[in-house]
Amino acid sequence: MDIKHLEDKGFFIYDDKGEMIAELTYKKDGNKLIFDHTYVSPSLRGQGVGDKLFAAGIEFAENNNYKVVPVCSYIVKKFESGKYDYIKA
Repeated sequence: MDIKHLEDKGFFIYDDKGEMIAELTYKKDGNKLIFDHTYVSPSLRGQGVGDKLFAAGIEFAENNNYKVVPVCSYIVKKFESGKYDYIKA
């Protein structure tokens, strides 16, 4: 399952027909990435797809010296563990 990063938009997974079936979108604000929406198609739920999108977003932020602003409820939940405090804006 390939995750495609569209700069300044987010991380996306497409099916064989080219239709988007999962996404984590963000907006840039200076050195911050505002993670504002996550969606996983019902056919993919329960398979860790959201976690993979989240990991791709965190890796991008780390590699490019961004801080993350969690807005989407899924992302807010991921940050509650405290594990990602180092990158939280």
